Amino acid sequence: MKHIFSLLLMLAMCVYAAANANVVGKKDNATIQGQITDAADGAPLTGVTVFFPQLNMGTTTDINGNYTIKNLPCRTENIQVSYLGHNTIIEKIKLNGDITKDFIMHESTALVNDVVVNGLTGQSLMKDSPSPMAVVTPEMLSKTPSTNIIDAISHVPGLSQITTGAGISKPVIRGLGYNRVVVVNDGIRQEGQQWGDEHGIEIDPQSIHSAEILKGPASLRYGSDAMAGVVVFHHDHIPAQGTMKASAGTEYQSNNGMFDYTVVFAGNKHGFVWDWRYSDKMAHAYKNKYDGYVLGSQLREHAITGMLGGNGSWGFSHLHLGYYHLTPGIVEGERDELTGQFTTEDGIATHDQLRTYGKLLPFQQIKHYKAVSENMFYLGEGQLHAVVGYQQNRRQEFEESASVPGLDLQLHTLNYDVNYNLPELNEWNMVIGVNGMYQHSINNGEEFLIPDYNLFDFGIFATASRKIGKWNISGGARFDTRHINGNALEDIFTDFSKNFNGFTGSIGAVYNATENLNFRLNLSRGFRAPNISELASNGRHEGALRYELGNTDLKAENSWQLDAGMDYSSRYVSLQLSLFANRINNFIFAHKKGDEIREEVPVYQYVGGDATLIGGEATIDVHPVERLHFENAFSYVNARQLHQDKESKYLPLTPMPRWTSDLRYDIIRDGSGILNNTYASIGLECNLRQNHYLMLDDTESATPSYTLLNAAIGTDLMCHGKKIASLYLTANNITDRAYQNHLSRLKYGDINNVTHRQGVFSMGRNFGIKLLVPIAL
Repeated sequence: MKHIFSLLLMLAMCVYAAANANVVGKKDNATIQGQITDAADGAPLTGVTVFFPQLNMGTTTDINGNYTIKNLPCRTENIQVSYLGHNTIIEKIKLNGDITKDFIMHESTALVNDVVVNGLTGQSLMKDSPSPMAVVTPEMLSKTPSTNIIDAISHVPGLSQITTGAGISKPVIRGLGYNRVVVVNDGIRQEGQQWGDEHGIEIDPQSIHSAEILKGPASLRYGSDAMAGVVVFHHDHIPAQGTMKASAGTEYQSNNGMFDYTVVFAGNKHGFVWDWRYSDKMAHAYKNKYDGYVLGSQLREHAITGMLGGNGSWGFSHLHLGYYHLTPGIVEGERDELTGQFTTEDGIATHDQLRTYGKLLPFQQIKHYKAVSENMFYLGEGQLHAVVGYQQNRRQEFEESASVPGLDLQLHTLNYDVNYNLPELNEWNMVIGVNGMYQHSINNGEEFLIPDYNLFDFGIFATASRKIGKWNISGGARFDTRHINGNALEDIFTDFSKNFNGFTGSIGAVYNATENLNFRLNLSRGFRAPNISELASNGRHEGALRYELGNTDLKAENSWQLDAGMDYSSRYVSLQLSLFANRINNFIFAHKKGDEIREEVPVYQYVGGDATLIGGEATIDVHPVERLHFENAFSYVNARQLHQDKESKYLPLTPMPRWTSDLRYDIIRDGSGILNNTYASIGLECNLRQNHYLMLDDTESATPSYTLLNAAIGTDLMCHGKKIASLYLTANNITDRAYQNHLSRLKYGDINNVTHRQGVFSMGRNFGIKLLVPIAL
C-alpha cells in the first residue's frame, strides 16, 4: 500500500510540474472581478460564494462585497453565486482577459434555487436534468444533527436509511439499497463491504460540504450497482488564489453523549492548493424509554482527510488521501428473562458498561484507506478527466477477545475513470469514457462470511445533450462486463467463476413550458451483477442477527424505469412532483428459510424473482410572507414481487410512506449587529404504518406508524461585520416517542419477556448543540 501511495503522490507532482512548464497546453489567463450587493437596500454583501463548478475554482466576497478570481482559462463557463437567505444566481460567462461583473442578489422566496449538478450526461443545471435529482446544501448539513453522513442526508424525499444501531447507516433510494446504490467520494465510487447489513459508509461526515442524490438507474455513467441511483459527496471549495483559511467545529448530543470535533486548514498559493482535516467522534450507548440504554450501541470514530495539488488555467491535478477508523459496538439484544435488561456474558449489564465510550465485547473495527489522483486538463475546447484511485477496507469483528478478531475481511480496490468532454458540436454536448475497477478480497480471520475473491469490471459509455428551443434533450448508452472468481476455503466455500454483461442507456427530455414551469420525462435501463454475498455467503452476520446463504445460480438484475415529473415555482409557492415506475428482472433478495436455525440465529437464503416498484415524491414550499417558509414533502414506494401469493408478493425492506412538514421563520437577515442569519424552526416527521412486508416464513412483520416532533434555532455570530462563529441548537424527538423504523435491522431482535416487545427501539429524545468557528489567517 505504501508503494501505491508513493506512486500516486509522484504522479500528482509530475503532472503539476508539467502543467506549469507548459507541457499540458497552458493558455492565456483570464480574471473576473466585481461587487455583489443586496437588492433590498443596495448594501454590499460579505461572504457571498462565487464559484465556477466545472473549473473547481472560486472565492468569497470581502467586507465591501468585492470579489476577484484569477488564473481562469479563456473559455465559456457557468458561474454560480450563492448566499444564505438569497436566491442563487447562475449565468454563463465568456472568460477572456480582464472582466468586471457585478451581481445583485434578491432575498429568498419560494423560487427554487437552481444549481449545477453532475447528471447522467455530465455537468448541467439541475432544472435541465430529465432524471430526478436532489441537492443537500452546506446549510442543510450544518443544521441537521446526525451520527453519520447517511443519517445526515436521509431526510431528502425518496431517500431512506437501513440502520443497525446509531452508528451504521446504508442509503436506500426509492426502496432499493445495498449494492444498488453507488456512493461517490473524492471522485471515485466508495468501495467497502456495502453488501452487509452491519457495514456502513466509511466517510468522515465533517469532510462533506454538500451532496447530490440522483434517483433512478445511473448505470449509464457509473456502471453496475447504480441501479437505484447515486449519492455524490463534495468537499468544500478550494480557497481563492493567494489565500489560506482554517476552521474548527464541535458538536454535542445529549441522548448518547456524542461529542465530536474537527479542524481544517486549506489554502491556495501560486496555484498550489491543499486542504487537510482531522476529525474525532465518540458516543456511549443511546437510550429510549422502552429499552433504556442500548448495550453495544457505542462508537468511536477518527478520520484524517487531505488534498494537495495544482490549479491553473490548464486545469487541475489533485491527490486525495484519506484514513477513516470506526469502532462501533455490536447490538446483540440479549436480555435477562426476569428483568428484561440487557446482558453480557457476565450477567446483567452494569451502569459503567452501558455508559462507556470504550470498547465492549462484541465490537467491530473498520479501517478505510484511500489514495486518489484526480485530474482535469483542457485539450483545445474539450476537457479530459482522468481519475485513478486505490482503496483498502479492513473490517474486523471481535467477539471472544478484544485483541484477536474472529472475522477479518480485507478488501483491495483499484478504481479508474477516464472521460472526455468533447468540444461543442452544432450545440451538442457529448462525453465519452471508460471506467471500472479491480478488487481482491481475502479472509484473515478464523470466521468466514464470504470466500476470498477477485473481481474485475469494465464499462464504456457515451452521452449527449442539447437544448432545442424550450426542450432540453439528453441520453446515452453503455456496455459493462464483470468477472468474479471465488476461491475454495476449507469445507465452507467452493470454487466458482461467473461472468456478467449488460447494456444500459437513458433518454429523456425537459420541456420549459414557462419561465417557472417545467415538465420532464426520462426512460432508463439499469444493470447490476450479483455481489459476492448474494452469490456465495455462508456464515453468521453478528450485527444483523441472522445466518446468510448465497446462491451461485443467481442472474444479473436488469431494469426499465420510467420517470415523469414537473416543477413550478413562483414568489409565494414552489411545487415539485416526481413519479416513477420501475420493472426489475431477476430481483435478488434474502428470505427466511422457515424455522431453520444455525449458530443460534435464523437462516436467510438469497433468491431471485421479477419485481415492480412504483411511487414518487411530492414537495411544496409555501412562502406567504418574506421570512416565513412552510415546507412539506411526501415519499411513497410500493414494491411488489410479480406472480406471487399474498405471503410473498411484497419485497423486503420497503421504506415506510413518509410525510415531513417544517415551518421556519428567518428572524434576522443581513443583520448589522452581533447576530445574522438567525432562524427558528419546528418540524414533524410522520412515518405511516407499513403493511406491505414479506410475510413468507416470517421474514418481516408490519411496522406501526410514528411521528417525531423536532425543533431548531441557529444564528451566525458577527463582530465588525465579519462572521466569527455559527451556533445551532436542536431538539429531536421532543416527545420521547419510542419507535422502530421498518428499515431498522434491530427490529427483529429477541423478545423482551417483561414488556413483550420484540427487538430494540431507536433513539429517544435528543438535544444537540453545534458550534462552527472560522479562523482568520
